Amino acid sequence: MPESQGLRPDSQGKVRDIYDLGDRLMLVASDRISAFDVVLPDPIPYKGEVLTKLSMFWFELLRDVVPNHFISADVADLPEQFAPHADWLRGRFMLVRKATVFPVECIVRGYLAGSGWKEYREAGTVCGISLPDGLRESDKLADPIFTPSTKAEIGLHDENISFDRMVEIIGADPAEALRRASIEIYSRARDHAATRGIIIADTKFEFGVVDGTVTLIDEVLTPDSSRFWPADEYEPGRGQASFDKQYVRDWLESTGWDKTPPPPTLPAEIVEGTSNRYIQAYELVTGRDFVPEGSTA
Repeated sequence: MPESQGLRPDSQGKVRDIYDLGDRLMLVASDRISAFDVVLPDPIPYKGEVLTKLSMFWFELLRDVVPNHFISADVADLPEQFAPHADWLRGRFMLVRKATVFPVECIVRGYLAGSGWKEYREAGTVCGISLPDGLRESDKLADPIFTPSTKAEIGLHDENISFDRMVEIIGADPAEALRRASIEIYSRARDHAATRGIIIADTKFEFGVVDGTVTLIDEVLTPDSSRFWPADEYEPGRGQASFDKQYVRDWLESTGWDKTPPPPTLPAEIVEGTSNRYIQAYELVTGRDFVPEGSTA
């Protein structure tokens, strides 16, 4: 959002700008994209709208599993100082309840991919959890596994941690509550996505406490936080086609970039291909056409 009239975000993540409204927050999803915990220089058109609208879809679908922090995404509810920017904000902002955030990311893996596949090849484990011998890349796991991580600042890398370490950080009861909620949310979402021709291979959640209740926050089950695979192309034993930012990661890996700033500039075809994949993910998961509402940035 144009930083005019003193409307600078109170904090900024890799993708989101956060405005503190006192008893609420306003989350604004930009078109920025990060990979390997580094923000890339090229925005992905419509990405912020896809993240916002897909999160809203899941919040509604999963609200009976765990409470969430969503209040409104209607420009009529914008605070007065943001009203002049309504056209830009439309489709990419959420007003949410303010939460006391747990300092961990809750990752659920249903398939063997990414860093989990790398560790399994080396040690037969994923985040220290032993798995059966003989699994192939992209194999479905017998049951989803919960593998938490720390939350890194921009430019630093998240660190996988054991469940025991998570208990040390946030306490036994909260850790167990987050593990249980994460697996239940993932399982419900996985089953819905399967009816839409999508495999959710893995995903990550964030939680906080609102009025004493564990609450799902931030974004949820988007192409930024999940691996989405087309079910009709799924074939264990190799990497999979995807509707998420794995497309960008694969291109970056091919360049020989060492994954430290500054990152390379994305070619136009990678930017366009990524945007198309995000939009396709939204349309497949929700069964709705994607209709842009605001401007890109």
